[in-house]
Amino acid sequence: MNNKNYLTSLALLLLISTHSICAQNNTNSSNQIKNLISKKRTFNSKFGYGFRVQIFYGEETKAKSVQNKFKANFPSIYTKLDYDQPYWKVQVGNYKTRLEADKAMVSFSEKFSGIIVIPLGK
Repeated sequence: MNNKNYLTSLALLLLISTHSICAQNNTNSSNQIKNLISKKRTFNSKFGYGFRVQIFYGEETKAKSVQNKFKANFPSIYTKLDYDQPYWKVQVGNYKTRLEADKAMVSFSEKFSGIIVIPLGK
């Protein structure tokens, strides 16, 4: 009699666990989830993702001078010189999160002033 109760309890437990697994699979295919994924893809295609630290915004000769100074102080970090009419921007680094960019900005602030973190756009 005791074995019969044990087997019944085990069968009931297996039935409940398989039901919860199926419920999780149904949740992932709901229209709300698909809609959220679509919105996220649209946002990423419009705004991109990632961050850079902008260390200078101004005239060309000064921008090139700041870029060379940065390369001398931080040779392993990527630098980019960009033209946004009528000014030039010096942007450095490729960071996935804002937190990483903020940490880098703190280390750069010892040698450069007026720096900001900017999100990357496409």
